[in-house]
Amino acid sequence: MISVVIPTLNAQDELGPTLAALVPAAIEGLVREVVIADGGSSDATEKIADEAGARLVRCQAGRGQQLALGAREAKGRWLLFLHSDTVLQPGWEAEVFRHIQAVERVEAPDKAAAFRFSLDDDGLLPAYLQWAVGVRCRLLKMPYGDQGLLISRRLYEEAGGFRPIALMEDVDLIRRIGRGRIAFFRAAAVTSARRYRAEGYLRRMLRNVACLSLYYLRIPPHVLARLYG
Repeated sequence: MISVVIPTLNAQDELGPTLAALVPAAIEGLVREVVIADGGSSDATEKIADEAGARLVRCQAGRGQQLALGAREAKGRWLLFLHSDTVLQPGWEAEVFRHIQAVERVEAPDKAAAFRFSLDDDGLLPAYLQWAVGVRCRLLKMPYGDQGLLISRRLYEEAGGFRPIALMEDVDLIRRIGRGRIAFFRAAAVTSARRYRAEGYLRRMLRNVACLSLYYLRIPPHVLARLYG
């Protein structure tokens, strides 16, 4: 039913827990395959993917084109896009199954859906960031890629899929899907706070806001990618 697509680049330190969180859904038959779209890893990413039973496909690095390739290679009628450092909270599969059933039985409109944003860190700044993301999602219906994205293949293709751009591939797709066709799960997608800890929360948050603002001002994604780091 679901093909999970995960873009990777030297993800050996984070990929294992991401894949482990998919096991219960795979046992139940909800997740039928995992496609790892790798951008040229030189570490043990391929070995980890192989040991987990995932299928690895290769292309040049760049999350937009990796996600697009993974979607083309996937066979499921539903696609779940995840970042390699994002771990779905236990019990996520029940909400996803209900969403899919409602759409396929025509009990609800065909909508894409994202998870609640969470970080694997404690403290005031992580809590503030999680709150701010929640406000953004409620008001703007604008999830980012680190919240995962569940979407039917029909809606994905109708929206035009991921474009091979260097940054903001998630925002670009969500805008084409449309705010009225985005739902949110209660279950969390817990993302690594490694970049925030390494760079500093305030600096990283300001950089993210700057990149998004410049994107809306039509600054080319390849220029934003250099700023984002």
